[in-house]
Amino acid sequence: MNPGPTPISPVEVTEGNSPVILAAPHVGTWIPESTFEKLNETGRKLEDTDWHVDQLYEDLLPDATRVYATFHRYVTDANRDPSGESLYPGQNTTSLVPTTDFDGNEIWLAGKEPTEPEINARLANYHAPYHERLGEQIQRLLDLHGSVVLFDCHSIRSEIPFLFDGVLPDLNFGTNDGRSCSPVMRRAIEELIGSASSNGYRCVIDGRFKGGWTTRHYSNPEKQTHAVQLELAQSTYLEAEEQPFTYSIAKAEKLRPYLKNLLLRFEELALNHLSKYGAK
Repeated sequence: MNPGPTPISPVEVTEGNSPVILAAPHVGTWIPESTFEKLNETGRKLEDTDWHVDQLYEDLLPDATRVYATFHRYVTDANRDPSGESLYPGQNTTSLVPTTDFDGNEIWLAGKEPTEPEINARLANYHAPYHERLGEQIQRLLDLHGSVVLFDCHSIRSEIPFLFDGVLPDLNFGTNDGRSCSPVMRRAIEELIGSASSNGYRCVIDGRFKGGWTTRHYSNPEKQTHAVQLELAQSTYLEAEEQPFTYSIAKAEKLRPYLKNLLLRFEELALNHLSKYGAK
């Protein structure tokens, strides 16, 4: 896969007036040509992309604000701490600027690995602008509503031995062990899980994925900024978890109503500032 045309901006923002923000830091596939040339054959497959997440969430909450990265996570991972500190100490993971793919395979040509100056430049040119725009939207909606919900949209292959054992549940919600959102919002997730589980989906809260840097960095429930990450197994909406990672309309249309209902519930709670629902 070649990097494609240069996007207008490293982040694509569509403003809405709902208190819900949909963020997608790993949906982008663009890589600067000079960087793409340094990737080896494995890296150039871009298999660690959150394939078609934008399509999956399209129009589920039409007035939601969308903040989507246009650059690939191999340029720099917008869901990692810019200090480079690991989100999951002691566990295999990928870094701020990945050196391997999710299977532990090297992605750069020998001698072409990103240098410290290159990493710093990528942070300034991609990571920082993404979070500047996301922070602006959070503040805009806080000013408008007094409450905001940041829903961080992700997906991943369901079997990756390098990162986790066995088969990943279908829906993996992350609330940083309950710290990134109000208790009533967590109960809304539990209600969704009950409904989805009765229809065959395997779901978990704060399992292998507890929420990345975005979830942990922006959340402040006491000040009405709530954040939730959803890591979807790609088997829930792709034809197969391998090239060409084709979107499955049938699978997606089965899943989308659950996502829509949860987003509508989050919107309702945010508009009512949650306190009316036992948040305190």
